[in-house]
Amino acid sequence: MARLTIQVMCAMPDRLSTIDVQLIDGPVRPIAIDPFPQECGAECLFIGRTRGEQHLTQGALRALQYEAHVGLARQVLGELADEAVVRFRAQAVRVHHAVGVVPVGEASVVVQVACGHRPESFDACRWLIDELKARAPIWKQEIWSRGGTTWVGGVAVRPDEFLNHHQKAKGLWT
Repeated sequence: MARLTIQVMCAMPDRLSTIDVQLIDGPVRPIAIDPFPQECGAECLFIGRTRGEQHLTQGALRALQYEAHVGLARQVLGELADEAVVRFRAQAVRVHHAVGVVPVGEASVVVQVACGHRPESFDACRWLIDELKARAPIWKQEIWSRGGTTWVGGVAVRPDEFLNHHQKAKGLWT
């Protein structure tokens, strides 16, 4: 699917941070940060999975289906990762989110952060998943065993964001 892996210089001019942001077709999988930054003493990993649920009229949840505005979602995830590097002094940030179908028990999102110390690593990981859910144009639809589907509230794409993104992509915006 859509993949964006970048390295950026963060606010500390003597330090290079690795950022890995991807939208992946189907379930995501955690992977080791390699090479692991030697200056880091903490790594925090969050894995969000599709949990089994029961609906009174729809039956058991079979899967979640994710849709995204791919270009804008990649941009937002990249901006969040950049901000985590600066805000929490992260030296490695990985955000992988699924698009498409993710069955019960499988992973929809991986957020992984390496920082110098434990508090920053935990704080960065929580901040990233909370901001991703609040800002990224990624939507989910629940698929139920009795054939029905329901949409779960998501982030609306404002017309100015959509226009700005497309103008930047065409080189019309600086």
